[in-house]
This record gives sequence, structure tokens and C-alpha cells, in this order.
Amino acid sequence: MQITANDPSRKSWLNVAKDSDFPIQNIPFGVFLTPENIITIGTRIGDYAIDLGALHQLGYFKDIPLTDDMFLQDSLNDFIADGRITWRLVRNRIANLFDINNRTLQDQPEHREVVIFDVNEVEMQLPVDIGDYTDFYASKEHATNVGSIFRDPKNALMPNWLHIPIGYHGRSSSIVPSGTSIRRPMGQTKAPNAAQPTFGPSKLLDFELEMAFITTDVNHLGESISIEEAEDYIFGLVLFNDWSARDIQGWEYVPLGPFLGKSFASTISPWIVTLDALQPFRVESPKQDPAPLPYLQQKPNNSFDIHLHAYIKPLNGEENLVAKSNFKYMYWTMAQQLTHHTSNGCNVRTGDMMGSGTISGPTKDSYGSMLELTWKGTQPLKLSDGTERKFINDHDTVILRGYCENEKVRIGFGECSGKVLPAR
Repeated sequence: MQITANDPSRKSWLNVAKDSDFPIQNIPFGVFLTPENIITIGTRIGDYAIDLGALHQLGYFKDIPLTDDMFLQDSLNDFIADGRITWRLVRNRIANLFDINNRTLQDQPEHREVVIFDVNEVEMQLPVDIGDYTDFYASKEHATNVGSIFRDPKNALMPNWLHIPIGYHGRSSSIVPSGTSIRRPMGQTKAPNAAQPTFGPSKLLDFELEMAFITTDVNHLGESISIEEAEDYIFGLVLFNDWSARDIQGWEYVPLGPFLGKSFASTISPWIVTLDALQPFRVESPKQDPAPLPYLQQKPNNSFDIHLHAYIKPLNGEENLVAKSNFKYMYWTMAQQLTHHTSNGCNVRTGDMMGSGTISGPTKDSYGSMLELTWKGTQPLKLSDGTERKFINDHDTVILRGYCENEKVRIGFGECSGKVLPAR
């Protein structure tokens, strides 16, 4: 099916700023509360939130096989479960309705009044009911940096890293939407020369510059999916800050891996940008050497050119850009991650979320965490207000932004932000 929503020449009758993350070619999906406190599924064009539940009730999705309550729910799960044909039909219809040459909705002021809201009037919610969440460790630069900091730089990567996408199962209950404040976690830590551990607030709170993809139903228990099929089951992407308490994690992770140092909070951007909208920005992922086993060998143009930025904003201060990375640096791609995830027969369901792991690039300014940017605190960052950061302080706000851009169109993700509050 042709993706007419992606037509780069299309213009909207809604006012859209030239540098907006949300032109009519984007059409992401999210969930929000209207000013009347009605929860609905929606999309966004420019600075306008569009109520898809109201659009559906008014008959604008006729001839598309949707249940009556498809967009009147508090999550996108049922819509995502309907599959790629439905996603494309709906995106194409929205693009057509808001095209500058289409008068159907444009000439219905009473309909526009109940369908279109200023984005500042609505309250964004978690877009999906996340049943399971897996976080990968798929950036070679990040894994090399971490291995160099904590082990021998000559043997930074563990022997398995170049052969399989490494991951762990995280905690979905503590995933929150952008704008939610994050409480500094308490935990058990042990200083290098201390005889015994102590309990108290984390002193090494960090952000992780990541992206995450959302799946539809993938497979039944005991089945696997092929690398050729994997992307058919990926609905879209969000920005993802997988907050990390490095001191808690450092003490607890042997022998079973991350636990309380990760599970206290993870933040996602509220608008899911579909894989369809990202098609114009396909690129090659890094060359893999040694070649992966046959079940992980993938087709060309298997990644996406997504610019990623991380900022720290102190209390009453201005934003400081601290990292510039790119999704295309990922060594292990989304298709490889999902294929490997199901290779043992593990079933993946609608609304499951897969984190990329920290996305670092080849230069210091592209490192995706404070652990790397300050080299475990030995090289502090100086902010514009004159203060320094080894890790994240109380009352700091961390903001992640991401976008794709070519000579014809810009597709962005909005922002993923969270302010750190002191420990209880």
C-alpha cells in the first residue's frame, strides 16, 4: 500500500512552523486528556493536537474498518494490534483531511472546534499500556567506553558482544511520560575502599540517551520471527531516557545484571513516530565484523538517520547542550534486536517496548551518558552558569530531543524531559 501521507510536497491548512517536528508528513500517535478531561487517542500537526476519537465519531474514517471505540481508549494498544494496513490507512486519511487542498473538514467550523486543540491545552499521557520492556546494549561506542572505564581498554568488549544483541528485561511499571518529575532513588552502595555497604540517596545519578520501539503482536510462545519480517511488527519509535543510578547499579549488578539502579524510573516522549514516517531517512548501520550468524544477517538500509541531542537545564538556568549523537550509530539494529529476542521462542506482544541502550557516537561530544561525558566524574562538564556536573544534580532537568531532516522535510519526536527531585 502506498504511503501517501509521506508526500514531501504536501502542505496543511493548519499553520505549521518551518522547523516544527510535526509537519503533516509526520502524523505521530499519542494519548491525551482534552481540556474537558476526556481521554482520547490523537495525533499532532504543528502545535495542534487532533482528537481522533472525535474525528471517528463524526464519520471522517468511514470506509476504514475500525471498531466504534478504537480511538476512545486510554492506550494505543488496540489500534497498534490492528496492524500495518490499518496504520497506513489512518495516516493517509489524516494527511488527506488536513491537506491544504481538502475543504471537507476545513469548511466545518463546528467540527474543527471539537477536533482540534492547542497542544498546550492538552495533557499528554503514556501512549501505550507497556506489558513488557526490554533494554538492549547495542551501541558499540557506548559498550567500548563503559568497558574501558571499568575494565581493561584493550579488552573493553566482552567476548559475546560482537555476536549477539545484549539485553535485559526491565521494569515497565516505572516508565513515565515526558514532563514527569523523577525522584532521586535510595539504594545500597559500596565505596571502593569501604569494608561494608551503606544505604542512602544515589550520588551518581545519570541519564541515558536512547530511543525505544513499540511492537505489535509478533509471535506465539515457542515461535520465532525472521530478520526479514521483523520490521513489519514495529509500530514506531519514541525518545527514551533510561535513568541510571550508577553507584547502586555498580554494587548490585554482579552476577545477574541491572536491578534497582535502573528500575526507579524511565522517561519516554509521548508521541510515537511511526516507522512509516521515517522511511525517507533510511541509512546503512555500521559494518558488522565478524559477520553475524545467518539468522541475524539483514537487508540493506536497515537503520535511520535520527539526530539526537541531550540537554541539562539547572534550576532557574538555561538549557546546556551536552551531547549530540545519532540513531544510525547503533551497531545492532531494531530488526536484529527483535529477531534475537524471539529466537528462543519468547513471545512479544502489542505494546511491548524495546530500548536501544545508550546511543553514543565516535567523538566525546556524542557520548550518550554522563558516565562517558565526564569519564566517571574525572572530567566534569562546565555549564553556562559556571557550575560543574560530574553527574545529575537535584533540580536539574534533563531534556532529550530528536529529529530527521533532509532537503524536503523534517520529522521530529518532540522532547523527552524529566526534572530530578531530591530523595525522600
